[in-house]
Amino acid sequence: MLEECHQMSNPPLAEIVDAAIDRRTAILTPENDLARLIDGRGDGLAGVYLETMGGHWLISTTNGPLNPKLKTILRDRTPGALYWKRLDHNQKNSPVHLSGPETPEFFTAIENSLTARLSFHSGYSQGIFLDQRNNRAKLRKRIQPGQTVLNTFSYTGFFSIAAAAAGATTSTLDLSQVYLDWARENFRLNGMSPEEHYFCKGDTFHWLRRFAKQGRKFDYIILDPPTFSRDDKGKVFRVEKDYPRLFELALASLAPGGTILACHNYRGMNPSEFVNQLNQIAPRANYQVETMPEDFTESPYLKSVWATV
Repeated sequence: MLEECHQMSNPPLAEIVDAAIDRRTAILTPENDLARLIDGRGDGLAGVYLETMGGHWLISTTNGPLNPKLKTILRDRTPGALYWKRLDHNQKNSPVHLSGPETPEFFTAIENSLTARLSFHSGYSQGIFLDQRNNRAKLRKRIQPGQTVLNTFSYTGFFSIAAAAAGATTSTLDLSQVYLDWARENFRLNGMSPEEHYFCKGDTFHWLRRFAKQGRKFDYIILDPPTFSRDDKGKVFRVEKDYPRLFELALASLAPGGTILACHNYRGMNPSEFVNQLNQIAPRANYQVETMPEDFTESPYLKSVWATV
C-alpha cells in the first residue's frame, strides 16, 4: 500500500521543470534560440511560463510572487540571466532581475536564422511574440521575391523581417514611433537596409482606408490586432465584434490572388467560429487554419487563418 501511494504522488518540482525543458530540445538549435520552455498547465505548472531568449530566461507567473523553490531550481539551470515578470493586467513593469549577469538594455536572439533585438529593460513586452514563430516561417516560405507585404499592428516588425528575408518589399505599420524605430534596428541587425522598405506611423484603420483610396495593393497583409484597444480619438476596438470590419478594410488593399494572415488572441472564439466570421465577409476565399508552435502546450489561444482571395 505504501508503495502504491508513493507511485501516485506528484513528481518533484525539479523533475517537472526538467521534463518540460527536455521536451523542447529539438526546437533549440544554432538557428533558433527562442522558445517557450514551460507553458503553464500544459507542462503541469499552472500559472508558470518560462521562455528562453538568446540564452537568457524569463519566468512569468499569474498567481502572485514566484515560488522560492522554483526560483532556486531555475537559477541553477539557466545558462545566462534569469528574470521574472508578473502577468497582471494592473502591472506593466519591466521584468525583475533574479540571478546571473544582468543583460544590457538590448541584446539579441535568433529565430529561424533571423536576429531579433530584445530587451528586459524596456517595459512589459520584450520585443518579439514567440507564439507567431511558425506563422513567420510560413510567410517566409510562401513569399516570392518582389512581392509586397503590409505588416499592420507590427510591434517591432519581425513579420516584416521574415518577409524581407524572402525578398519582399515591406510596409511596417504601428502607432508607436518607438516600435517603428525598433523595427528599423531589426532590419539593420539582419543586414537589410530599412531605407528600402516603408514605415507608417498611425492607426491601422486610417492607413487601410488611405491605401484603398490610393489604389495601393499588397500581396500579403498581416492582421494581428490587440484583443482590445482604444485609438487616440477614444474609439474602442474589440476583436470579437470589430474584426470583420478590419478584415473588410484589408481586403480593399489586397492584390488579386493575395493572402491575409488573420490572427487574434481572443479566447472566447474557436478557430471554426473565426473562419465563419471571416467567411461572412469573403465567402469565396480559401481559408487555412494554422496551429500554434509545439512548445505552446497549454491552450490554442492564438487563432491564425491564412485567407487567400
